[in-house]
Amino acid sequence: MKSTSRVFVTPVTPHSSRRPVALHQLPDIWRGLALPLLAFLLLPLAALLWRANLGQLWVHLADPVALQAIRLSLQTTTISAFLIVLLGTPVAYLLARHDFPLRRVVDTLIDLPTVLPPAVAGLGLLMAFGRRGWLGAPLELLGIEIAFTSVAVVLAQLFIASPFYVRTAAGAFAGIESELEQAASLDGASQWQVFRFITLPLVRMSLLSGLVMSWSRALGDFGATILFAGNFPGRTQTMPLAIYLGFEMDLDVALALSVILIACAFLVLMLVKWLLAGERE
Repeated sequence: MKSTSRVFVTPVTPHSSRRPVALHQLPDIWRGLALPLLAFLLLPLAALLWRANLGQLWVHLADPVALQAIRLSLQTTTISAFLIVLLGTPVAYLLARHDFPLRRVVDTLIDLPTVLPPAVAGLGLLMAFGRRGWLGAPLELLGIEIAFTSVAVVLAQLFIASPFYVRTAAGAFAGIESELEQAASLDGASQWQVFRFITLPLVRMSLLSGLVMSWSRALGDFGATILFAGNFPGRTQTMPLAIYLGFEMDLDVALALSVILIACAFLVLMLVKWLLAGERE
């Protein structure tokens, strides 16, 4: 008789005995790997808040230089936010709903200020609107000066911050189901009525979040503003510029303004996350 031998092969399945152990340990591993960067991001903020002496915060903010910088920042960012919505909404709607020649070039142009060094943006604005610029020279003949004025501050903020709103708004417009708007059109609504009563209510939270992000970016601009508008207290000196000057003259005022900007940035980000979370629900 021939002896037969059986070979038993244990099938290898995805659910092996070692896999659950690896999955169980994976979160702990990733927590450890994430810790260095999180600590690096937190350390400068914590050191600044510790050094700022929060008990004397309001005393330093009562300094005339700080009050002027806060007032000017709020005024210019409010105007720039209004212009961003007014000028950016049509651009966002055009990018989201229409295909046209050079669309990709326009789309890239919108994103360019987000990756362009702010100093380059300020220099470009100066070459365009300065006294010897393309538009600045003709305007000066009419008695209109833009560079190194509060108008220059607004234009610098508009250039730097508008892409954040346009990109968010374009994504929101693109996400609307066209059937809703088509149904309103079939019922006799005009294009403006469809946009006002159908489109805008559906994207209002996204538009608001984009606006808040743009406002925050405008509030923190430094490079474009200092090159195009200068650093003149009471006229063009915004909070970031006052921090730069205070670093050399009065560190306590600079630290107090830094705390205000950190608080504004934190609250803005929390508000945006809350708005986006509410929209998803």
